Amino acid sequence: MGLEKTNLGKWGPEGVEELLRVASAISDLSDRIDFVSRAFLDVPYGASTLIGSPDVPELLVVDLSAVDCFTYLDYVEAMRLSRSLEEFERNLRVVRYRGGEVAYGARNHFFTDWAASPRVEDVTGLVGKGRVTRVPKTLNRKGDGSCLLPGIRQVFRQIGFLPSSALDESAAAGMRTGDYVGIFTEDEGLDVTHVGIAITDGGEILFRHASSVEGKVVDEDFRLYVRAWPGIVLLRPR
Repeated sequence: MGLEKTNLGKWGPEGVEELLRVASAISDLSDRIDFVSRAFLDVPYGASTLIGSPDVPELLVVDLSAVDCFTYLDYVEAMRLSRSLEEFERNLRVVRYRGGEVAYGARNHFFTDWAASPRVEDVTGLVGKGRVTRVPKTLNRKGDGSCLLPGIRQVFRQIGFLPSSALDESAAAGMRTGDYVGIFTEDEGLDVTHVGIAITDGGEILFRHASSVEGKVVDEDFRLYVRAWPGIVLLRPR
């Protein structure tokens, strides 16, 4: 199925081509993700930009003019794999949908869906060094047994998260720029409630994310942000 719309925001086609040309020449993966994700700073926050539901045909949407936390990660992940706008659109299909099938049922609705991809690995345990808490969850299942997202299957999954209280200097030192961060939630049916990107800056860690509070993509103090939540799930690009 074709694109529903292509809004390349402040870049336009030539700008995106140049962004990807420069990014693809950066050999270090962390530096490449930092470069691509930094380009989105101050891009407005926009909810519900994707099109598709059990009753509405799914269409591949490329909208760089406004992003929510998950579409932001979609675009950054697809861009870090691409050398051209054509490759970016092709890679976005694979990043956003299982098997690259543009369908509502094949969309990666949950952060930990990405862990099944060879593009990333779950490094929560590696960084947490034995301090990870594992919680059984049935994703998409509400307390009454109904679905959070109608038309999407429920799936049982053990979610391992690093508690915020365990995010000490040792754990922080194990994080890398470009790690994808999921903010773990205790809510039934969900694995995380928000996502972003870790940016290590000297001894500090920034949380780069599309913030609904700030209304745009911003950098915030990572540990200050995370301490208000139960913990984190970390996926590392390969």
